[in-house]
Amino acid sequence: MNVFSAAISFAPGLALGSFLNVVAARLPLKRSIVRPRSACMHCEKEIEWYDNLPLVSYALLRGRCRHCSAHIPLVYPAVELVTALLVAGCVLAFGPTVEAAIAAFFCCVLVAVSAIDAQHRIIPNRIVLPATAVVLVANTLRTLSPQWAIAALAASGFLFVAALAYPAGMGMGDVKLALLMGAALGRSVPVALMLGMFAAVVPGIYLIAKHGNAGRKMGVPFGPFLALGSVVALFWGGSILHAYLSTFH
Repeated sequence: MNVFSAAISFAPGLALGSFLNVVAARLPLKRSIVRPRSACMHCEKEIEWYDNLPLVSYALLRGRCRHCSAHIPLVYPAVELVTALLVAGCVLAFGPTVEAAIAAFFCCVLVAVSAIDAQHRIIPNRIVLPATAVVLVANTLRTLSPQWAIAALAASGFLFVAALAYPAGMGMGDVKLALLMGAALGRSVPVALMLGMFAAVVPGIYLIAKHGNAGRKMGVPFGPFLALGSVVALFWGGSILHAYLSTFH
C-alpha cells in the first residue's frame, strides 16, 4: 500500500520541486513568487507550459533554452528530482498519514533553504521561521508531547553557542534552521546536527588542502549539510540513535 501511495506522490513531488525552484530564484531577490510567469534568465522570453514540465522539458530541450540556446542550470532538474524523491520517500516510510505530510513539508523547506544557501549564502527568515511554527504546532498536536519544543530550543541553542565560538564558520541563519530541525525531528535532532557537522568537514579539508591557510578563510554554506543530516535523521535517526546508545550498555 505504501509503495503504491509513494509512486502516486512522485508526480506531485516533481511539481512541488518546480515551485521550489521559483522560490529559490526569486525570494532572495525579494521578487514575487507568483508573478510574472517564469522566463529565461538570459533572453527573458517567457517559458511556455510545455517547456516547463518538471524533468521532461529539461530532457527534451537538452538543458538549453528553446529561444536563445542558453544553458539551463542543472540545479533546476536536480531540485525537482530531489524534492520528488523525498516526498515519495516520506509517503513510503510513514504511509499516507499526517506524519508523512509534516515530513514532506519539512523536506521541501530543506530543499529550498539548501538551494538558496548554496547560491546566496543566506537562510531566509521568511522561509525558516514560518515553517518552524507550522511544524512545531503540527507535531505537538499530533503527539501531544513537549519533545518538539524542547528539541527545537536545544538544537538552536547548541548552534548558537557554536556560532558565538566560531562566527566565521556559522551564521544566525544556521541557528534558526536548527530551530526548525528540532521541531521536525524531536529526539533525533542530535543525529542530524552531528551528521551535518561531520559532512561539512569534508569540503573544509578539501579547501585547506588546495589553498593552504587561505582555505581556512573560505566560507562553506552550512545549510545544505544540516539539511543532509536532517534527511538522514528523519528516516533513520531513531535507529542510529538507538545503535549509538546501545554501545553504552
